[in-house]
Amino acid sequence: MGAETRMDSTNKETTTITLTEAAAEKVQAIIEQESYDEIAGLRISISGQKANEFEYALGLEVEARPDDLVIESKGVKVLVDPASFKNLGGAALDYVDDLNASGFRVDNPNQPTWEDPRAQEIQLVIDNQINPSVASHGGYIQLLDVQDETIYVHMGGGCQGCGMAQATLKQGVERIIKDHFPEINHVIDTTDHAAGTNPYYQSEF
Repeated sequence: MGAETRMDSTNKETTTITLTEAAAEKVQAIIEQESYDEIAGLRISISGQKANEFEYALGLEVEARPDDLVIESKGVKVLVDPASFKNLGGAALDYVDDLNASGFRVDNPNQPTWEDPRAQEIQLVIDNQINPSVASHGGYIQLLDVQDETIYVHMGGGCQGCGMAQATLKQGVERIIKDHFPEINHVIDTTDHAAGTNPYYQSEF
């Protein structure tokens, strides 16, 4: 799968992202279906990370940003922001259409890294012990950073704007984190809950 790449002038790195034939055909089909007059490209960005993999956001955009890395693969222009492109080198976007799980999939050889060595272990606890419970209500907890005795999280999905968000944070997330990491004294929620629309939530913690 060949791809045209462009050098990023600020980072001096070249990122190659490829699309499979199935992914390119699906993108073109979506463009035709939505009847866009003009499309700058398909934006691929890293929206978060779990312990061992990144999370992604995909969307069509009518205008590229000045600092975007622009890559063309299979006739589709791909837009990548500077914050994401360093962790997308060598990634491939595929589209799978089957009865179990249809949709776009990113095959990325890069794995998340954390500045604080405890972050990987904290994220594993969030992935394995916290998120399965909040997922039943359409929510998720994302680790953003670890600094000394404080961790910063984002509450998304059904947790954003939820009337029980703070109870979930204090009685669930913070309690479990402190059980595993006694040195952590503060769990800070960075979520803009005013932007959420889910006012009720029954915690299972």
